[in-house]
Amino acid sequence: MLKSERATLVLQRLDEFYPDPPIPLDHRDEFTLLVAVLLSAQCTDKKVNEVTPALFEVAGTPERMMELGEAAILDIIRPLGLSKQKAKSLAGLSQIVVEKHGSVVPQTFEELEALPGVGHKTASVVMSQAFGFPAFPVDTHIHRLAQRWGLSSGKNVVQTERDLKTLFPESSWNRLHLQIIFYGREHCTARGCDGTKCGLCRELYPRRRKPVEWKKP
Repeated sequence: MLKSERATLVLQRLDEFYPDPPIPLDHRDEFTLLVAVLLSAQCTDKKVNEVTPALFEVAGTPERMMELGEAAILDIIRPLGLSKQKAKSLAGLSQIVVEKHGSVVPQTFEELEALPGVGHKTASVVMSQAFGFPAFPVDTHIHRLAQRWGLSSGKNVVQTERDLKTLFPESSWNRLHLQIIFYGREHCTARGCDGTKCGLCRELYPRRRKPVEWKKP
């Protein structure tokens, strides 16, 4: 099976599994989505969703987050990994959004990635899911599945993102990155599948017998 044929099959199967995938992080608007995505770094979406209701209750806008301050933010998000750095980032981010962007989350990659704690992956999620801009956010999970499915041999998420954007139509990017996340959580998990066990892996590589050793980014 050619790489392009594998990509077509992946798209077909994931559309069957998840025709309308929801955004896994609970949020109210562009700002709360930005906050939730920032908090999800090295942390599960489930854990973030447990913490954000209390945070958004008192700081659901850039102004209120700025007024809350770093110490109070930390008290709320302490259960999350990297909480001290994330609290500092949220305090600085909210101030910049208020003072430089008129309390409106910016809608360009450059402006988003200039905010404290916001990298390319976080900016890509916000651009795609909040503003509908075609983007393909790639985290370590998508990086792993892209290798298992023979869609990329990239040594890092940057190369994997480039490969996936080349393989799949732009109109599918925003939906597909969510579909891959859900499939990876439910079927092709880090420990539950090694490239030979889940349905999609077996369909893509019916003769594969050896586990796939993926290259960590």
